[in-house]
Amino acid sequence: MRFSRSFRFPKRLLAPLSAAAAITRGMVAGVSCAAMVLVPTAAKAQSGERSPMIVRDAEIEKLLMDYATPVLKAAGIRVSAVKVILIQNPTFNAFVANGQKIFVNTGALIDSRTPNEIIGVLAHESGHIAGGHLARLHQQIANAKILSVVGMLAGAGAMVGSGGGRVGQGGIGAGGVLAGSQELVRRNLLSYQRSEEQAADQAAVRYLTATGQSAKGLLDTMKRMGDNALFRTSGLDPYVLSHPLPQERMSALEQLATKSPAYNTKDSASLVARHELMRAKLSGFTERPETVMRRYPPSDRSVAARYARAILAYKTARSSQAVTLMDELLREQPKNPYFWEMKGQALLESGRAREAIAPLRQAVALAPSSSLIRAMLGRAMVASGDPGTIDQAIRELSNATQREPELADAFRDLSTAYARKGDIGMAELSASQYYFARGEWDQAATQATRAKAKLKPNSPAWLRADDILAYQPERPPGK
Repeated sequence: MRFSRSFRFPKRLLAPLSAAAAITRGMVAGVSCAAMVLVPTAAKAQSGERSPMIVRDAEIEKLLMDYATPVLKAAGIRVSAVKVILIQNPTFNAFVANGQKIFVNTGALIDSRTPNEIIGVLAHESGHIAGGHLARLHQQIANAKILSVVGMLAGAGAMVGSGGGRVGQGGIGAGGVLAGSQELVRRNLLSYQRSEEQAADQAAVRYLTATGQSAKGLLDTMKRMGDNALFRTSGLDPYVLSHPLPQERMSALEQLATKSPAYNTKDSASLVARHELMRAKLSGFTERPETVMRRYPPSDRSVAARYARAILAYKTARSSQAVTLMDELLREQPKNPYFWEMKGQALLESGRAREAIAPLRQAVALAPSSSLIRAMLGRAMVASGDPGTIDQAIRELSNATQREPELADAFRDLSTAYARKGDIGMAELSASQYYFARGEWDQAATQATRAKAKLKPNSPAWLRADDILAYQPERPPGK
């Protein structure tokens, strides 16, 4: 498992959402299954504060895509075009952004009780994608901005006509015109969002029914959120919420869900086991040690509990204990690639790179399509200092970065490997790709210029360096 802030929310997405923030300031935004990035996230990204922490993990990403694939197909969405991205955040939330990316908080996965609950959430988000809700939301925001400007002009006119006071005896003051127009804009936008949420719920039930899966998990999730203090909305104006009130939403969803012939269908035992391993892994990596031990006390001898404790041992610098615990699990599940991966990661990050190579090789053999595991194997080979492994390290790292060009750290390791081999042109090109993947355009250009001077003109590597130099990033105004 890796944590990174190098993922960049595109400015095309953030800019209109930032405008929406000005219109809808004060609304309740902490809601589940939204078809847009939460406004505070966009605002932070715009203001230069830290972006969300993205979690990369081969095991969890594979499981989530296994969850999502049937419903995506039922929705008529090309599976290869969709990516599920994890955000390290303890709250229960999921949303669609930037076209066909589904973002899921780690808190949603840890708190979920069954695979069906997360499958229901993914079905809901698939409804947003299939319905084109994000694109239409941007249009609604644009319309809202126009309405807002009209309201401000009307307010300005009222000020002129009243000399800064009231329009006529007992009339509406200019401040009232401005406030009223802003409130109308906000209500129009939120009303639109509520209708889209209801449409996504309906679509989710259709997809789940079509794939023979129950909508009970989605319903249970909504009910649990309804009991949360965040959703104790008695006394609040329904129009200040971006989603339907929980009671209204649950009632409509329950009517649809219980009519489905698949309503009583249960998750398979194998899927439940994988789900529990996912929850244990996230707990071990992201929660406090006391929380992990409370969830998974030593008396719990389940595979998931021992997995969580092994990860906790690794996270708390007890690598030898972590390896021992992983060896115990591997004796029971020798064909689990992610157990081999975890053992390799524990060895690699405790300074035992040579020992990490064998378990990571086994992990790659069992999960050959995983770019993340291949990248870790390449890193172990580079870190081992063994000249005999450099060529294979380059092959593994090249394979990983070709599949996933956003793997910045893999490009850094690839640069090191080429440098040790004496191929400075390729080392500088890889360094350029490392900076490019991180969005550090100036450093990327500097390294690409150096690489071009050493690479054969018009070779594939030379052309990649040339492409980086030709790239024109979006820059903030005035820079």
